[in-house]
Amino acid sequence: MQISFAQEKTITGNVTDDTGLPLPGVNIVIKNTSNGTQTDFDGNYSIQGNRGAVITFSYVGFSTKEIAIGDNDTINITLNQDAAMLEEVIVQAYGTTTRATSNISVSVVSSKDIVDRPNASALQTLQGQVAGLNIISSSGQPGAAPVVRIRGVGSINGNSEPLYIIDGIPTDANAFRSLNPNNIESVSVLKDAGGTAIYGNRGSNGVILITTQKGSFNSGLKIGYSGTVQYSNLMGNSYDLLDSPDQLTLERTYGELLGESIGRGSTLSLDEIAASETTNWTEVFFNTALTQSHNLSLSSGGKNTRQFTSIGYFDQEGILEKSSLQRFNLQSNIDGKSSNDKFKFGVNLAVNYSSSGEPNGIGGTGINRNPILGAYQSVPYISPNDYIDGESLLSPLSFANTPLFILDLQRTQVRTEDEVQLLGGINASYEIVKGLTAKVEMTSEYRNEELINQEDPESFNALLFAQGKDPSGTQTIQNTRQFSFNQVSSLNYNKAFGKNTLDIGVFTEYFKAHYQRFGFSAEGLNPLTLAIGDDASFIGDTPDDDAYVDDIFADRLESGLFSYFTRVDYDYDTRIGFTGTLRRDASFRFSDSNRWGTFFSLSGRWNIGNEEFMQNSGFDALKLRVSYGTTGNQYIDDDPLIPGVFFDTPNDSRDLFGTGTTYNAQNGIFQVIIGNNDLKWETTTQLNLGLDFEVFDRRLRGTLEYYDRVTSDLFLSNPISSLATVFNRDDTTLNRFQTTLSANVGEIQNTGADLTLNFDIFRSSLPDGFNFSINLVGNYNKQEIIDLANEEGEIINGATTSLREGGILGEYYAYRYAGVNPDNGNLLFLTADGEETETPDVDNDRVFLDKNIFPDFEGGFGFNIDYKGFFASTQFRYTLGVDRFDNDLEGFQDPTNIGQFRSSLELLDAWTPTNTDSNIPALNASNLDLSANSDRYITNSDFLRLRFAQIGYAFPEQYLRGTGFENVRVFVSGENLFTITDWRGFDPDVVAINAQASANLFPTGRTFSLGFELGF
Repeated sequence: MQISFAQEKTITGNVTDDTGLPLPGVNIVIKNTSNGTQTDFDGNYSIQGNRGAVITFSYVGFSTKEIAIGDNDTINITLNQDAAMLEEVIVQAYGTTTRATSNISVSVVSSKDIVDRPNASALQTLQGQVAGLNIISSSGQPGAAPVVRIRGVGSINGNSEPLYIIDGIPTDANAFRSLNPNNIESVSVLKDAGGTAIYGNRGSNGVILITTQKGSFNSGLKIGYSGTVQYSNLMGNSYDLLDSPDQLTLERTYGELLGESIGRGSTLSLDEIAASETTNWTEVFFNTALTQSHNLSLSSGGKNTRQFTSIGYFDQEGILEKSSLQRFNLQSNIDGKSSNDKFKFGVNLAVNYSSSGEPNGIGGTGINRNPILGAYQSVPYISPNDYIDGESLLSPLSFANTPLFILDLQRTQVRTEDEVQLLGGINASYEIVKGLTAKVEMTSEYRNEELINQEDPESFNALLFAQGKDPSGTQTIQNTRQFSFNQVSSLNYNKAFGKNTLDIGVFTEYFKAHYQRFGFSAEGLNPLTLAIGDDASFIGDTPDDDAYVDDIFADRLESGLFSYFTRVDYDYDTRIGFTGTLRRDASFRFSDSNRWGTFFSLSGRWNIGNEEFMQNSGFDALKLRVSYGTTGNQYIDDDPLIPGVFFDTPNDSRDLFGTGTTYNAQNGIFQVIIGNNDLKWETTTQLNLGLDFEVFDRRLRGTLEYYDRVTSDLFLSNPISSLATVFNRDDTTLNRFQTTLSANVGEIQNTGADLTLNFDIFRSSLPDGFNFSINLVGNYNKQEIIDLANEEGEIINGATTSLREGGILGEYYAYRYAGVNPDNGNLLFLTADGEETETPDVDNDRVFLDKNIFPDFEGGFGFNIDYKGFFASTQFRYTLGVDRFDNDLEGFQDPTNIGQFRSSLELLDAWTPTNTDSNIPALNASNLDLSANSDRYITNSDFLRLRFAQIGYAFPEQYLRGTGFENVRVFVSGENLFTITDWRGFDPDVVAINAQASANLFPTGRTFSLGFELGF
């Protein structure tokens, strides 16, 4: 018999996931002993053990791995995600965590729910996938940035968009036009103060973190290709518009009623009217659009380095004529580490180029500018064959020729926007001593955009506004450059002792951004030498008349932020955990007295499911979370003329002077802004309670949360005496004195609940077995204005929306429409006391209606099925409690538009002495103008939409052997396939959010796609 002594040794190493990301908090135990530890923030560990003993590595969401101790003193481990427990590792502010140890409210969308979706912007793909994330389409223009809100609207005048961070780079929603969605690995949406307070005065509206894909260590070269082709067309409407014979008959009838000639109908015989042909102008200005997308990726990794590279091409035709987006993308991510795992580095670079055709004037009332107005409102008896050229439209100048104005615009105007975007970053970390790691990360974004807008000198618009110039025409070239730099330096200490883990981090952050715009508008173009983007056709000015004086413009803006902050995180045995953050921010926007602000958060959790008394309780996991804290919003004025949020409101705390024409037409200096030195950021205080649960062997997983979010020190305008102000010569309005001063004076509250559910109805243990799961996300949000700037507690304006304490944001304030007076066909309204009247008083009879365009309930649901390689999925989206003013319907039913624009079929049923029970007023009603200030056209626009559906087939491994392919997938999909709604227009989801308007907007289309994926 041979006897020997056990040889104990120190084992060190690093634990990562299958993409190479370090895993903090991995439980490491010598099997059948109480000797254990956990990995630190960077995935490093150290443990004592005997040769031949077995080390067990376990981590929530990952398969457990066991390794025997041999001769090596270093054991690096890669843990693979458990197929039944995906998405348990999440990216949070300045680091990563796990679902089990997270104290905050965060929702994660993985790449499988983003890639191969037919959306130019990744933000559109997130619709209906995250509870509390409300994404409203602003336009069907390819690549247009949607309006994004997290848990309601937290500001009245300030910016309410969340902070976007792409691979550590702070940016805004405009960045997604050039970003390739197929490069995204995951999206984390941080919703409570526990997750956002560490971002200080940029975190009040939530934070969206985007992480792009990376390679894997110890992996050979992998090549992937995906391609899609899609077709899009215009969705339908239910306005019931007149065809040519009926439109002409209505014009004839209306002319006889008024005793004058109205439109073409008054000049034609009945036979000519009956023989007239109908043009559907939506079919002229909208078309079936083709989109193609191609993506090639290469990834590989050795022992200490890994890389991911992708090349993408995207070409989308818009459903509106002359709208388009073409995009090229190159992404390269490289990560590495030293052999002893002490030093780590990463380099990210994305080079994006996009070129878009963007028709302008959309949403406006310009009959010679807005192609949507031409498509919707144009009379049907005019044909595209009636168009000759721009000069022929000058006389007679008729509104009925609107479609011909737009045809001329599309044939004679060139408008393009080209953008080059660079996103880059470099990071490095070093473990100074065990558990103490220093890290620095530097990121930047550069955008260069060139806008060219040229109107042919022989176009209708050029001739109409020539003002004696011959030739006329204009060419505008505008170049904008934007550069931002962000640096985060940190020192992090992680210590595991027994069942306790302590993680302490201290950080500094420096942010600087620069913006410069320069451009000109050349007046007068020679048609013989016309060239886009070139001065060959520019006509020089002469001293005779100054007819060809060009306009030159330039802007230069800067913004900056400096911060220092800390985070302390404590965990006990994955049962109880606490996190605290504290941040100090200094912003360039405010005077020295208010430059610094302090923001904090406290969050905690109790993993009840890990307690002994919960064993055999039926719960696989049960966690209670609570967080409370403050965040700020330095973007206190959402100025649409300023590009992006970085440069909003740079000067409201400063007195500014300008140069211009003063007394007796002399140049001079005068004050243009009276600043408020007391201005500061808006502050949001939020309480969040959350419950995470898993039951039935994790078949049912869910999260229920309650939040109370109060924003104080709202940025509002306080009235001041105009006698105390200065004459503002830059203001061309009638009131040319400053009569208000910006101040922090209001308060608004959002309270609500988020619900997320996932249920695996069928879950097979076989690789190709039958799996069927359903999912649901939902949000309820209640708004309330707590405090306004004035003693009355109301801000009443001349539009159909106003504000009041105790009311909702953007609340409709209007007359209440009561129908048609059967005696005379006039409109009836209710007074404030509920009495019927034809002449309501503008000061006393308008009332608050408790309605606005923001939903009370919104979310999505769907299912996923896969069986023997076949797969299918759906995503429905819904909103409830939305009311919008239907400006388009108002135009169709407005009798004063007869003879100029297309009319609704319902006008044929208008009140007459022999048709007294009609709900359509008389065509010559005396009070028609009051309709626009009433709730007559405020319409419920709740909807349920099949947002996305996909079916496909993934070829099994046995079919691919010997082919060189590792995976092959084919699929067909559709977006916006059908919508159930009372809204009569093309798209209940497109709205001009700031104006609460819906007139003549660019709707999104219905899309069908065919695609495939190849892996080598």
